[in-house]
Amino acid sequence: MKKIMVLMLMLVLCVVVTACSNDESAAVEAKLSAKEMTDQMVKEVEQPSQIELAPEEVKGLYNIDPEKLEDYSIRIPMMNVKTNEIAILKVKDAKDVPDVELGVKERAESVKKQFEHYLPDQYENAKNYKLVTKGNYVLLVISDKADELVKVYDGFFDQK
Repeated sequence: MKKIMVLMLMLVLCVVVTACSNDESAAVEAKLSAKEMTDQMVKEVEQPSQIELAPEEVKGLYNIDPEKLEDYSIRIPMMNVKTNEIAILKVKDAKDVPDVELGVKERAESVKKQFEHYLPDQYENAKNYKLVTKGNYVLLVISDKADELVKVYDGFFDQK
């Protein structure tokens, strides 16, 4: 009888542990594609002119293998006198999220260095960049309106 009770208790414990451990990365899903999100963000929060980063430039500027990404949209300044940048990267495999975050941080540091002795207001933008990770999504925002852009971005995800 004790063996049955212990077995039942272990079974219940396993069910509880399994039910309580939710995989955050799998649970977080955006309502829109990365491009649709960046389109909406710049529509709601005005930004200086930006261009979409070409796929072959992702590796060079962000040091991220595009094969690790399921979806992405990266907008960089049209002219090199602004730091405003928005990157939304959906990583295929959760194990690669730290690598993508590292690439994003390196990009932010690179932008910061570019403007360190150039334009003080743009240097301040670069210093105050926002990096947000939600599940397999990584967001980089460099802007004087970064908080507003992050708020719009947060609205793309279902609140659980």
